[in-house]
Amino acid sequence: MSKSKERGNRPVHEVRLGRIKAAIWENETQNGTRHNVKVTRLYKDGAEWKDSDSFGRDDLLVVAKVLDLAHSWIFQQAAETGGQHEGDSDVHY
Repeated sequence: MSKSKERGNRPVHEVRLGRIKAAIWENETQNGTRHNVKVTRLYKDGAEWKDSDSFGRDDLLVVAKVLDLAHSWIFQQAAETGGQHEGDSDVHY
């Protein structure tokens, strides 16, 4: 069973600044653990909270920061577990 099914289809980590949120999902593959990130903007429609994947001009710097933090978290997880970074093995950071 995949980790996402074991967790009830919940992200392994979330980064949130204000109303901008990045949900980090973990997937096990034959080549090891891979991460995907979904970025959303939370907003209120009447009394109900909703989310959107559309961003305005004033959201863009916050989106960039949230993605930077998500990227750092993913690399930190790889370092802590002794795993390799995702993607091309010739790329070094």
